[in-house]
Amino acid sequence: MATVPTPAVPEGAPLLLRAVFGATFFVRFAFGLTVSVFAAYLEGHCTGLVGGEVGLVGLVTAASPIGELSTVLLSGMHADRYGRGPVLLAGTAAALLLFLALSFTRSAPLLGLGNLLFGVASGAILAASLAAVGDASQREERGFEMGRFDAVNLLGWVMGFAVGFALLGTLPNEALPWVFRLGALLLAAGFLFAWLELRAVKESPRLSSVGLSLLREALLRREVLLVTLPWFTIYLLLGAGFVYLGSAASGVGVPPTELAALIGGGGLLLLLTQPGYGRLADRYGRLRLMVIGTAGFIGILASVGLIAAYGARPELLAATGVSAVAALAYGPAALAQLTDLSHRITRGTTMALYSVVVSAGMIVGLAGSSLLFTALGTRGIELFLGAVGVTLAALTSAWVVDARRLSAAAVTTPVR
Repeated sequence: MATVPTPAVPEGAPLLLRAVFGATFFVRFAFGLTVSVFAAYLEGHCTGLVGGEVGLVGLVTAASPIGELSTVLLSGMHADRYGRGPVLLAGTAAALLLFLALSFTRSAPLLGLGNLLFGVASGAILAASLAAVGDASQREERGFEMGRFDAVNLLGWVMGFAVGFALLGTLPNEALPWVFRLGALLLAAGFLFAWLELRAVKESPRLSSVGLSLLREALLRREVLLVTLPWFTIYLLLGAGFVYLGSAASGVGVPPTELAALIGGGGLLLLLTQPGYGRLADRYGRLRLMVIGTAGFIGILASVGLIAAYGARPELLAATGVSAVAALAYGPAALAQLTDLSHRITRGTTMALYSVVVSAGMIVGLAGSSLLFTALGTRGIELFLGAVGVTLAALTSAWVVDARRLSAAAVTTPVR
């Protein structure tokens, strides 16, 4: 595989980071905004969903992660071949056009096709963005930069959900196409911001050709797979939440505007915690922060189960909040660890693996939770959450054991 030498960090690295952070925020804002109204947009009403509608919404929504899963490795390879900036801009432009198109139809097949193509664009954006952050940061500060990326990424999501739920509670259903047009406007802002910043960034081509050998070199490594698989279980949970959050809130009488305010407060928390957790991962090690994050996710699942059984007691709500804060430690540490394991010349392809497992988790989470809910009702969701917690604990334990084994081998191997 022929390569072209590249500098330690690209010329104009601060501009590259700003382009990635800005574009990521606008893209995730637009996506969260439209996801929050998607079920009501498809079904034509804004209140709770019945069983058959949940299944349809789940299938149509699952098209986006299917599109991302099936093409993101190719997007990562193109980011290694042609540079991060061109792939980032192409994905953002494609998403903008798709959002405009979706605002003119409520046909389930057409919405599913649009979601599928949006997944392709979203995968290109994510693979190029993660690789760019890795390129523009040194190892000793990579956790902090990944924390900043995770902050703007998740902040875009939650702010999109907050605004989307607020609009869902105030707009008549026939006005919901304008939410998709607002999403297109946000994507246009993200494209313009990234294009202006990237004009001064001089990216050298990474590879002169791509092929199957690139995938083997970048992905088929035990340590890479063990870092990425826990994300699969995390997004099982998030994939299910995309379908049920708005409907569940309306079903228990939570006004959409209050839900929006609560989610917006969570976005501010992300801004405070993610860079800080990344800095701690740089100082004390990725493994410690990943374990703390795993414990937080398991704590959330346990607290939700207890709340379902005994009601929203103050001590259970407090435990859920503490667990949520701890869970936020996982993202920056794991992203930094995956970047550390990647080779610069194939980083776009390696970071695309993150998108593969995330998309797979969303697909299984959407489909599995929908089927269990349809067959068993709330009992099925309880079984689903329990399986997610056990699987996440097992995968993270495997990573811890393997990391300690490698560390012990390095210490006991004589230096020659």
